[in-house]
Amino acid sequence: MDNQELLKIAVKAADDKRAEDILALNMKGISLIADYFIICHGNSDKQVQAIAREMKEKAQEKGYDIKRIEGLDEARWVLIDLGDVVAHVFHREERSYYNLERLWGDAPIEDIRSELNS
Repeated sequence: MDNQELLKIAVKAADDKRAEDILALNMKGISLIADYFIICHGNSDKQVQAIAREMKEKAQEKGYDIKRIEGLDEARWVLIDLGDVVAHVFHREERSYYNLERLWGDAPIEDIRSELNS
């Protein structure tokens, strides 16, 4: 199993729970933390929690270990550490406030369109 497969699993899980503005950044050579960052948001606490849980469950079903989950109870910014893929699931307001896309603006955007339900 590879990082690209894990990225696809997590993106599809987020999309299945109707996450909005899903973005994947290729962090190779930019960050030592992970190869990919996924950034998305939900419109309510319940939706943010559902997105995070779906990502966790789908990754585990495929045999990936979840290193850590932070912020699930508060559901404002949930960080899911899947190892080489780190997912940031925001509540809508927090996403625009923290604006990770701008912070990591030098990271190339990964093409994930094939994983999204149109």
